[in-house]
Amino acid sequence: MIRVVIVDDHGVVRAGLAQLVAGPDDIEVVGTAADGREALDVIERTRPDVVLMDLSMPDLDGISATRAALQRVPGTVVVILTSFSDRDRIVEAIDAGAIGYLLKDAEPDELLRGVRAAARGESPLAPKAAAQLISGGRATASSPRAAASPADDLTDREREILALLAQGRPNKVIARQLDIAEQTVKNHLSRIFQTLGVTDRTQAAIWAHRHGLS
Repeated sequence: MIRVVIVDDHGVVRAGLAQLVAGPDDIEVVGTAADGREALDVIERTRPDVVLMDLSMPDLDGISATRAALQRVPGTVVVILTSFSDRDRIVEAIDAGAIGYLLKDAEPDELLRGVRAAARGESPLAPKAAAQLISGGRATASSPRAAASPADDLTDREREILALLAQGRPNKVIARQLDIAEQTVKNHLSRIFQTLGVTDRTQAAIWAHRHGLS
């Protein structure tokens, strides 16, 4: 059972999300909070598997609450769920420690897949959020970022996989698109993470966007 906490300052939205997320048999909503400070208490008390965190809230916003939650309860898995898809907010959230970034206009199935992915240690990233990172994160050929980098040690196949990952594609889709086994994708990702010095999909995606590999 995946235990989830939902944090949103709008009561109707919070109730609707709770009803949606609690629908499947494998997900349970163990707490809700109306602001960042209340969220910290709920997270500390319930120790959920996944926290769905809104960004814009009074008193303590989602960025600050995410950072504080990770300090108070190390290992907390936070997925931002918001209406904002601008690049700066996305990068700020991930830098604060969020493992993923989803948008409130997502289809219900996409949201539930994101919760399950986060619980597995993956990093769900909404396609719109990925597009914002891509549009603002490319390096030019003359840029210092285009100089020698860890990416030089990646094979052509690994570059393909990294680019697809940066577009928010899950492993199954990457495998199908490249006509390779899903386990092969996972093996490549392990080497990509090691080569780039990152630990998860979100960090790898951000790295790719910032270095023009997406």
